[in-house]
Amino acid sequence: MLPYLFLYAYFAVLMASLWKLFQKAGKPAWAGFVPGYNILVWLKITGKPWWWIVLFIVPGVNLLMFIIMNVNISIVLGRRNYKEYVLMTFLPWWKVPETIFSKDAYIGPIPPEKRKRNLFEQWGDAILFAVIVATVFRTYTFEAFTIPTPSMEKSLLVGDYLFVSKLSYGPRLPMTPLTFPFTHHTMPLTTSTPSFVDWFSQPYRRLPGLGTPERGDAVVFNFPEGDTVVANVQNQSYYQMVRDMGRKKVSDPNTRIMNRVGDDIVSVPMGGLLVRPIDKRENYIKRCVAVAGDTLEVRSGFVYVDGVKETWPEQAQFSYNTAFKVNYGERTQAMMKERDDIGIGDMGSYSLQNGQRPVAGEPVNVALTNAQVQALEANNPYFTQLERQDNPRGTERGSKLPIFPNDKRYDWSEDNFGPLWIPKQGATVQLSLENLPIYRRIIDVYEGHDLVVKGDQIIIDGQPANSYTFSQDYYWLMGDNRHRSQDSRFWGFVPFDHVVGKAVLVWFTKDPETGIRWKRMFSGVK
Repeated sequence: MLPYLFLYAYFAVLMASLWKLFQKAGKPAWAGFVPGYNILVWLKITGKPWWWIVLFIVPGVNLLMFIIMNVNISIVLGRRNYKEYVLMTFLPWWKVPETIFSKDAYIGPIPPEKRKRNLFEQWGDAILFAVIVATVFRTYTFEAFTIPTPSMEKSLLVGDYLFVSKLSYGPRLPMTPLTFPFTHHTMPLTTSTPSFVDWFSQPYRRLPGLGTPERGDAVVFNFPEGDTVVANVQNQSYYQMVRDMGRKKVSDPNTRIMNRVGDDIVSVPMGGLLVRPIDKRENYIKRCVAVAGDTLEVRSGFVYVDGVKETWPEQAQFSYNTAFKVNYGERTQAMMKERDDIGIGDMGSYSLQNGQRPVAGEPVNVALTNAQVQALEANNPYFTQLERQDNPRGTERGSKLPIFPNDKRYDWSEDNFGPLWIPKQGATVQLSLENLPIYRRIIDVYEGHDLVVKGDQIIIDGQPANSYTFSQDYYWLMGDNRHRSQDSRFWGFVPFDHVVGKAVLVWFTKDPETGIRWKRMFSGVK
């Protein structure tokens, strides 16, 4: 609330002062009180192009534009020194009226022929303008992302660089507008220093888009469980760590845990907790398999929506348990990659670092597409019989209740899951203690209500409740690499306000083993 009071106070001071500036510049005083038009006049008398007014409607950028224009008040009234510029930047509540209502006459902007700017000032102006333009572009049209994990193999590959269209579903207005340029949530060269300030934020708003997420779309979104992360173990879900270890241990910055750092597994301290707003949570990309209003079920790894089996993505993978027929050396590795496009990353958690290579007869779990399986069934020089992984209900994979809704009343597994109805905006569901684990995080976290359970009674915002009406749409997103993906099966629904955009183009790609994939560059995302 305090930041908004300062902001509103600034606008009040500005509106009460511009008329005097306009009068000094020979413009009608009344223009200072007309929203929008006063910005155009302000731009004109400070020598700035009229189209800058567009930048005043861009959240985040508009705050910077007001600072720039404050400085230009000093310039056109003849106060042209760094002290005045600094005061206008940091103390506009006092400095704007003090300057405008002084006896200083309007002398106009500095003529181009009299501008004596050093190299630093010239580069500073160019960089500032580039930052503004790039920020507007990446916020409202397209933004570049990279694929760091194999959860979408072989549809989207590790090393792919994507353009994500924010126009497809409508660009979100920045919810955390004060942030260091071209960063997401962390300052460069640090691992946990926030690159944003959370004391000034905006409510969720989205401009109209070309549509909404549809089944089959490759969707980029903010990780729903990423509101809290452990500083030194950011690649693991905080909530799953709490289920496994207890909240007290996870919250203690000195508690140590084994974690992967590069190619090694080492013991690291927790390092404390980080809290992130929606638009600063980690970016994920998954395939949309069910939309609001659908009923989803997973049977032996295949998704069924409203009872209809999904159209299996051509390059999607299942994992297969098998064993090597031969010793795995560099020659075998090269042959597998060249002949069947089976890379090191397709063999899951098996480590090939530090000379650790499997020998004949050693078990391995390998991720394969249907086409790869068919080719290996015809001629398989590497593996024994392939057995597709199919975890029955109740499989916990070494963690406590890892499968959504992470409650002992549900025995679902990643391969045998549901049926589950996907919440839709405006729809009402009957609540009970039995189904509350499915909807609790939606009600309490995503839609911001106070939910408690007293005995056998559900209380929402202080009132007993036996039903709930959803205020936004939700989606179910899964990785194409079905056994190597942390997705909705583990943490649940994706709210529409977490959706960033649709992946549309691979503009660059580099295989970690073989280098640039020339044929894949500038290809569309399927």
